[in-house]
Amino acid sequence: MEEKTIEREVIYEGKVFNVEKHVVSLPNGNTSVRELVYHNGAVAIIAFDEKGDLIVVEQYRKAFEQLSIEIPAGKLEAGEDPIDCAGRELKEETGYAAEELKHVFDFYGAPGFCSERVHIYEAVGLTAGERQLDADEFLENQTLSLDRALELIANGTIVDAKTIMAIQHWHIRTLK
Repeated sequence: MEEKTIEREVIYEGKVFNVEKHVVSLPNGNTSVRELVYHNGAVAIIAFDEKGDLIVVEQYRKAFEQLSIEIPAGKLEAGEDPIDCAGRELKEETGYAAEELKHVFDFYGAPGFCSERVHIYEAVGLTAGERQLDADEFLENQTLSLDRALELIANGTIVDAKTIMAIQHWHIRTLK
């Protein structure tokens, strides 16, 4: 069931992702066109404050023109180890440093056209400190109880996939 690339055209090379158009040979011998987004990947961190509430950030997302509540996250640099990126992003966005980062799961958000793989970690043993936001980052930190987080998913306030999956993971853990 593999698709073999016959032709490849680079459409766009950017800072965050590249776009290519591929003509592919299908398993039945026909050809088709695939428009693909190549991305280095990202990390996201499930972290809890001293009360056991989830640490989230609220930031404006230009792609859908509104504020979004999300777990801390960031993009991988080329060749960067995801666990190193997770530690850096947690510190930058929340000010917290983790004694340990435990890998929870990975996922592809849009595998039909995008190579972005998101690595989810849980931060353990947090120490508070100062945030170190990038120059183009503007966000506010918040915390959410599990009940509030589930409510915000149910009412459509939290729409970010990685955050929804993290909250569902948290909820399932509490049911065991």
